[in-house]
Amino acid sequence: MHSGKTVAVILVIGLVAVSTGFGQSLEQNWNDFLHYTTIGRLDLAKGYAQLILQSNPDPVELLALSEANPAGYTVVLKVIESASDTELVELSRRLREIIENGQLLRRADAKIIVQEINKLSQGERPWYMAVQRLRNSGEYAIPHILDALADPTRQNEWPNIIRALPYIGRDAIRPLAAALQTKNVAVKAEIIKALGKIGYPQSLPYLQYVVANDDSAELRGFAKQSIAQIDPAASAASAAVLFFQLAENYYYHAESLAPAQDMSFANIWFWDAATGRLAREKVDKKYFHELMAMRACEWAVKADPRFGQAIGLWLAAFLKAESTGVAMPNYFGQGHATAMTYATTAGPEYLHLALVRAIKDGDAYVALGIVEALAVTAGEKSLLHQVGPAQPLLQALSFNDRAVRYSAAIAIAAAGPRQRFAESKLVVGNLAEAMGQSGQTVTEDSGMWNAQLADSYALRAAAVMLKLAETRNPVIDLSPAQGALEAATKDKRPEIQIFAGQILAHLDSPGAQRAIAAMALAETDPVPVRIAAFNSLAVSAKLNANLLDNNQIDAIYSLVSSQQTDPLLRSAAAAAYGALNLPSQKVKDLILDQAKS
Repeated sequence: MHSGKTVAVILVIGLVAVSTGFGQSLEQNWNDFLHYTTIGRLDLAKGYAQLILQSNPDPVELLALSEANPAGYTVVLKVIESASDTELVELSRRLREIIENGQLLRRADAKIIVQEINKLSQGERPWYMAVQRLRNSGEYAIPHILDALADPTRQNEWPNIIRALPYIGRDAIRPLAAALQTKNVAVKAEIIKALGKIGYPQSLPYLQYVVANDDSAELRGFAKQSIAQIDPAASAASAAVLFFQLAENYYYHAESLAPAQDMSFANIWFWDAATGRLAREKVDKKYFHELMAMRACEWAVKADPRFGQAIGLWLAAFLKAESTGVAMPNYFGQGHATAMTYATTAGPEYLHLALVRAIKDGDAYVALGIVEALAVTAGEKSLLHQVGPAQPLLQALSFNDRAVRYSAAIAIAAAGPRQRFAESKLVVGNLAEAMGQSGQTVTEDSGMWNAQLADSYALRAAAVMLKLAETRNPVIDLSPAQGALEAATKDKRPEIQIFAGQILAHLDSPGAQRAIAAMALAETDPVPVRIAAFNSLAVSAKLNANLLDNNQIDAIYSLVSSQQTDPLLRSAAAAAYGALNLPSQKVKDLILDQAKS
């Protein structure tokens, strides 16, 4: 229940919002919003949040207010992350978007950046002040600085601009690295020298690529000097190796490669050859590192097309990016293939490289994607491929995620291996376990596991086990799965029951044959299931002779001899009975029972 005072305040806020929306200043509304959020009066906090939003606030002004009270703004951020009041969370999220827009406007305002670049040539004191402001703009300043360096009418300013460029710092590296594709040799030379002075290792592969590929001896020399400034030992490594190392650092979210922390998005920079300028693509932070890992891998392959490790990492990074659930960025373009499309095209060598990494990292999503791709494309030799001392797919049989384990077992079994391997029992164990999975027992989605997957894996495992049984695979012995198969004959899913009977028919065991007969005789089972069971019993009898006990034989005979039995069921039972090749007395009795004279 609201107190009378609370109701009055809410009514006042509502009236103000409806009438003018400017009952108080933006600063007053913001401070009241922070105050009531902090003390937990969420009803009032929501009213002031609505007033702020309805006033269409200036993003830069709201940003300044948030910076004036950082403790209060931290509370708002916590509300977005964990509050149970969904309305307040949404209002706070919208306010945060406006503040972030203010950050972007202040940092990326082209007019302000251009003014600061102009000030670089107005004396030493203005130069220092302009450098500080350009440093605050970070990566957003780089396109405008490069435009100035490419403008021949500004030659007198170039020395001051060039002197300022390294002071932008680490944030400048990604756009500068992308701009190395410029055809302007003079600008490219200054980029190379600036990267050396900034001094971060992430520049090394781009500089080494210049050393190995640029036509200009002068530029190659500058690149060597910059490499020596950053890390002299790196000169001994190829560009492909350095790009691969950079890709791994992105893949594992190295802190030194993180984008700006004050924004909820990140930027990926490209060189637009048509305009001769840098282009920026805004992407979600959730997969920024993975996208950058992919780009570094692409450069590694450009540097050395034989560098297969980069392809394996690229596949892993793409799958890892997809695992975020965020739509792929706009620069992928319409019709861009999925990670699975590339994985199935890549071939087993690269897939195993990605699988080794996923298993080592315990990354279930990546591991599952790779295993499923291997299941589609690889044969026995490819599946059991060795990477160093490890056989990745066999390792996947013991992975800590059941979907990965089941997929690995299904992939190996489907290949029909002929060469013995120690882990064959793990294959059978995982198949038997997968066949026992049921969507009816899944209470809620957990990670990659849900009811639909449970039923899917049960059917896939059953189908591949039947193939192993029918082909009499010499490597994978299904007898350890007999208990699970017998239990499956009582499953509530008819398709699983039928599969279980068909597989059991190939096991030379009294228990297996008797489980099939029990399913066929069970009056609670649907007639189609019972007919399928009798068909499986006939197969079992042909392969293994009669292994039934007398009670089951008599029960089958009763079905065959009864005129009340469903005709199709009676026919199937008769075929199974005949396949048992029993002594002829019962058949004589059957004939005489129907005789009329």
